[in-house]
Amino acid sequence: MTAVRLEVFPSPELFDRVSAVVANAIRHTITEKGSCAVALSGGSTPVPMFERLAAEDLEWPAVHVFQVDERVAPPGHQDRNLMLIERHLRDRVDGEGPHVYPMEVETHQLNDAAARYESALEKMCGRPPVVDVVHLGLGPDGHIASLVPDDPVLDERDCWVSVTRSYRGYVRMTLTYPVLENARLVVFLVTGADKADALASMLAGDRAVPAGRLDATNVVVFADPAASAGR
Repeated sequence: MTAVRLEVFPSPELFDRVSAVVANAIRHTITEKGSCAVALSGGSTPVPMFERLAAEDLEWPAVHVFQVDERVAPPGHQDRNLMLIERHLRDRVDGEGPHVYPMEVETHQLNDAAARYESALEKMCGRPPVVDVVHLGLGPDGHIASLVPDDPVLDERDCWVSVTRSYRGYVRMTLTYPVLENARLVVFLVTGADKADALASMLAGDRAVPAGRLDATNVVVFADPAASAGR
């Protein structure tokens, strides 16, 4: 990984800063291209960022939101990342919100659904897809998206969207390294002492953890003091 910038702030300044950076990137891209493609991760950590973004004065109808990953679970399930994106971002926007592209994980034909998601990415972001802004979290085991330790998807370079083995109770659909690495801007949001070792490994380029294998060129890591303590 090259050109990594680490910014450390306590909460709530951390969430103010990361949402401002993402919002400014969206504004710049819309001015430049007329639209902006954003890929968002789930989990509880980014909820304050989503809520701050929803309050930003952005041209939301020009924003196209893709999912970084999703658990294979029924519609409306509390563990679905889509629910967080809709509840804390799209539904809070005043007026017409962004276009959200859900990963189709309700089907039994997950590989076909992954191929359809690739087609949606290609239609919006080109071939190969270039997403304007990708938001990623970091797991204590060093996983990003649903690129988790020891999963064969870690070595997938031909597909842009793949289906993983079961991890922590769920099979998952995820964007693969080629999509994440081709993004114009990758923004990490990392909080908590349990992420400190993983963040240190990622920043050191330790390929033993999935995050250390990311070969992106424009990466900003926003972390709180606890997560950054091991760097």
